[in-house]
Amino acid sequence: MADDVLEFHASRILLLIKLCGTSGRIEGLTKMAKLDFFVRYPQFFSVACEELGKQVPTQKQQVESSMIRFHYGPWDDRYYHLLSYLEAKQLISITASGKRYNLALTNSGKSVAIRFEKDEIFAEIVDHMKHVKKVLGAKSGSALKKLVYMLFDNEVARRTLGEVIRK
Repeated sequence: MADDVLEFHASRILLLIKLCGTSGRIEGLTKMAKLDFFVRYPQFFSVACEELGKQVPTQKQQVESSMIRFHYGPWDDRYYHLLSYLEAKQLISITASGKRYNLALTNSGKSVAIRFEKDEIFAEIVDHMKHVKKVLGAKSGSALKKLVYMLFDNEVARRTLGEVIRK
């Protein structure tokens, strides 16, 4: 199953940083996780688009990999392992800024992400990420967290910590 393959998640995170971030950077793990949530749960993204008065995407993409309810909303327990893996492979750099960790593609990471972006196998998720960036990319992690809690109270906020988010 693709959900169990580290490289599956690592490629998505590289594309997320490139396509949903700003200049190959995402400021904060909260922002990364919430953008990833809207990428992984396209039905929830459609609801957010409606709420924000933005064009609702037409897509076939389904949830390929579930997330869990964590302290600040949707989360994936694999993030720390994935980020360490990507940093060890010198594809991203992680820097602390106060209490926030910023993620940035290295030159090697940019090259890999560009190759993935051009590869037909990633075409659907690339298109979806570009739409997520257009609608939500300028929002802070805190604003995205508030949006998730406001729109998905039953689906996310009321779930027990560690419970899988389903749609």
